Amino acid sequence: MMFNARCWMRRLAVLATATSLLSGCATVGSDGGSLGACPPVVRYSRELQARAAEELAALPEDSAIAEMISDYVVLREQASICK
Repeated sequence: MMFNARCWMRRLAVLATATSLLSGCATVGSDGGSLGACPPVVRYSRELQARAAEELAALPEDSAIAEMISDYVVLREQASICK
């Protein structure tokens, strides 16, 4: 259990560091306005979403692809809010 907790603490530290470094990439100051450019959010059909969900559920729990997809979900939410 201790090894697992240490692993998560390392991930949180890396995430905090990356967030801090990336905050300097904003194109507008914090005093007003929105970001200069928002990435487009691709729309997927319900059929494709269902197929992707089935394929994701078939992956092992510790799959690297599953972890990357969870990161992609966060990026899509951030891009949606950006607009």
